[in-house]
Amino acid sequence: MSHYPPPRSYPEFPEYPQQPRNPLHYWQEPAPPAPPRQPSDPHRNVRALSSAYRRLRRVATLTALGYFVLFLLLSAYAPDLMTSKITGGLNIALLLGLIQLPVSLIAVAAYERSARRRVDPLADAVRLQAAPTTQGARR
Repeated sequence: MSHYPPPRSYPEFPEYPQQPRNPLHYWQEPAPPAPPRQPSDPHRNVRALSSAYRRLRRVATLTALGYFVLFLLLSAYAPDLMTSKITGGLNIALLLGLIQLPVSLIAVAAYERSARRRVDPLADAVRLQAAPTTQGARR
């Protein structure tokens, strides 16, 4: 009696229905386990978009509002500094008040530029990801 493996005759046709397609025989070693797959996160782009938008709002708000709060604090706690004259009828308080408009415009421009560069591409990715499900819901 020889101990060679039996011939492989029709392994794709099991002898009975419950038999697995490719059973392991005593001379075969099991395959190593597959590495665990990272679950795909369908909401990853949405979280990245909300994070980028939140960061954008904070920077723009702190820029514009921070300058105004600085102006108010200087007016309240450093009146001697604010009333000191620069030239003629122009004092530091008036100059800082006039600079408020350009600072606000710069904050808006920086917000728009950053939104176009960082937030809009993420929003487009989320929109493209949601497009097939949205079209199916409309029908």
